[in-house]
Amino acid sequence: MTVDTRAAGLVDITAEVGRVVSHSGVRVGLCVVFVQHTSASLVIQENADPAVLADLGRWMSELAPEDRAWQHDDEGPDDMPAHARSAITRSSESIPVRDGRLLLGTWQGVYLWEHRRAPHQRRVVIHVSGLGSEPS
Repeated sequence: MTVDTRAAGLVDITAEVGRVVSHSGVRVGLCVVFVQHTSASLVIQENADPAVLADLGRWMSELAPEDRAWQHDDEGPDDMPAHARSAITRSSESIPVRDGRLLLGTWQGVYLWEHRRAPHQRRVVIHVSGLGSEPS
């Protein structure tokens, strides 16, 4: 799937991933979500209070600031910080599937974390494997 981002920040892709799982016919198994980029990442995070996402964004900006003297800056000042931010998060998430649904906790969502300031189109691969019915 393709995720259009508008700027740096977290984009909730839970519903789209859930639709892929539902359409897969897998009732019990595993869903692996993978982002094909080195300046964006995936996280499972709280989906109830937007302050959590805002706090994470501020924390990440402090951890890998743009004004640091990065050697790699070919694509601008947000390029290397985006790679550093991606390096400490994840490029994939594995989520159990039960009853044809993602087995996320009550307050969990799947997010693509755009680490660049400019809009991007990010490719996300969703692989669902398992059984079409509950095991006996």
